[in-house]
This record gives sequence, C-alpha cells and structure tokens, in this order.
Amino acid sequence: MNRRPRLAAVALGSNVGDRLSHVAHAVDRLRTVLTDVVVSTLIETVPDHAAGDPLFLNGALVGMTREPPERLLATLLAIERERGRERHHPGAPRTLDLDLVLVGELRVESSTLQLPHPRFRSRRYVLEPLANIAPELVDPMTGRSVSELFELLLAV
Repeated sequence: MNRRPRLAAVALGSNVGDRLSHVAHAVDRLRTVLTDVVVSTLIETVPDHAAGDPLFLNGALVGMTREPPERLLATLLAIERERGRERHHPGAPRTLDLDLVLVGELRVESSTLQLPHPRFRSRRYVLEPLANIAPELVDPMTGRSVSELFELLLAV
C-alpha cells in the first residue's frame, strides 16, 4: 500500500546521563525511518514536574514519513527503550523522551495515541525548537501555525 508522505514532528528530550548522546542516538535512528530530516538546535530547560530534577536538553525534529502514526509511535518507544528509558511515574527523570507531536493533518484519538500531541501547545520547550525549523507547520486542531502558537504562548 502506497501511503501519501506526511511531515512528522517529534519532540526530543533528555535529562539523565549523557543527554547529548541520548538525543544524538534518537536523531540517528530517526534518520533511518524518516526522510528529509531537519533538527533544531538544542536548548536547556527546567523540568515541568519536579524542582531539583536535572535540567533537560530539548529540541525538535521534522521529517517525511509514509508510516502510519501508530507504527511511528512504536518506533519512538523502541528508541527510548534502547537508551534505557524507564517509566517509574509521570514526570520522572528520563534518559530519552520522544513525543510524536504532529503527523501532517492527521487527528488520532485512541487509547495509545493522541494526535496532535494534547499538550504541545502549552510547552515552550516543544514550540520554540519546532518554530525554528518548521514555523509554517499547521496544528490541525486549531488551524494555527507553529509560529503563531509560539507567539501566543509567549504572550501569556
């Protein structure tokens, strides 16, 4: 089956161990499943959840895919496991965190996947890097571009 290619956006993050190595591994692995990959610069951010946790290294990546989003999500979870990701509790420090943010104009609501990612519009550490590499990417829920969403977030 020949699926139409879509632009996928992935948020990258790490706050345990060799953060740069973990993120670089994810980028290398994602280059094997996405084409025309563009990676943002990385930024250091304070964790949302717990004061005193290590700082995050965050960024974003976009690339073209023909894969269904469920398969792409499975790949992201496998890459996280390759780097020793453990899920002790929500917000726990992690070696690698990969979030599937957008896949073209797709909207998915299932027990395992929500597209667009339900919280990306309120996360500066996702919108800022994404706005730098794909400012015209459109959120299918709001009809706003990533750059517009980032400007709105900054105005709050």
